[in-house]
Amino acid sequence: MKTIHRPLVWLAALAGSALMASTAAAQEVTLKFHHIWNPQAMASVNLIQPWCDKIAKESGGKMKCQILPAMSGGGTPPQLVDRVKDGVDDLVITLPGYTAGRFPAMEVFELPFMCNSAEAGAHAAWDYLQKYALKEFPGTKILATWVHDEGYIHTRDKQVKTMADFKGLKLRAPTRQTNKLLAALGASPVGMPLPAIPDAVSKGTIDGFLLPWEVMPSLKLHELVKYDSETDPARPALYSAVFIFAMNQAKYDSLSPELKKIIDDNSGGSFSQSIGKIWDNSQAAGRKAAIDRGNTLYTIPAAELDNWVRASAPMYIGWVAEIEGKGMPAKQMLQDAKDLLAKYKVAK
Repeated sequence: MKTIHRPLVWLAALAGSALMASTAAAQEVTLKFHHIWNPQAMASVNLIQPWCDKIAKESGGKMKCQILPAMSGGGTPPQLVDRVKDGVDDLVITLPGYTAGRFPAMEVFELPFMCNSAEAGAHAAWDYLQKYALKEFPGTKILATWVHDEGYIHTRDKQVKTMADFKGLKLRAPTRQTNKLLAALGASPVGMPLPAIPDAVSKGTIDGFLLPWEVMPSLKLHELVKYDSETDPARPALYSAVFIFAMNQAKYDSLSPELKKIIDDNSGGSFSQSIGKIWDNSQAAGRKAAIDRGNTLYTIPAAELDNWVRASAPMYIGWVAEIEGKGMPAKQMLQDAKDLLAKYKVAK
């Protein structure tokens, strides 16, 4: 009897294995996508949702996102880099600069007066990342990196026109380098992530903040200040901050070759550049909202900006010294970043 039934047992086992394999192949992969913006924010509408829609379409519905906006998945913005590394989240978009000093190589693009185009900055940052900074993100697959459009000064009660106007102001800064910049210009820097700004301005904890136009409408920040100080558009921006779009490496490694290819096709240098262009194109709407509300806009002229450049010059020396202290070729890294920005410069 045993001999007679062995083929049947073997066939049943084989059929069961095939069924399990078929079921596994048919299973959907849901990627938990955690980020800092509310659903109405420009990044949510123009980047995150379209990217998720695209990978769902290209995978025939096998791969989709579970989007967790405005830190609704728990934790704080500075924790996102570890959450994706540790697999708590599958995908994140965040600013490495929220974790002060932990990603010093990429901070080169956060030095003052480096970038004046998010598109060029994104393309340059991707190339630079491949050469110098991937090792700063263990356990993480970087899908894209970019900088935002020009950062400006937005204040509640006092317009900033000259360097002397910074004195006595408590201003929010997003990163370690922008904290140093504000201190060099005479202000009192207050480090905080984006979601904390509205409450801090409303309560008078800060007098204003550094931000690009892009993000202001979604948090109605243009309604909390009266004055907006832009810099001469022909000059590099006062500051930029670096973003990363990151995936847990183990999650990526667990995907089928088909799904990996979809991720690969929707990441990389050209993708980073396209994100930078989205940020550049977002300026007009934020600026218009401030004008329509009746805010007073002022452009810092080039001659005055020269004073700001001189005041912030020691930051370059400090960054080089810090990076050299870590055994990296800081002078070459800085020069490469500048050369890449020049290579990808976008006409305005």
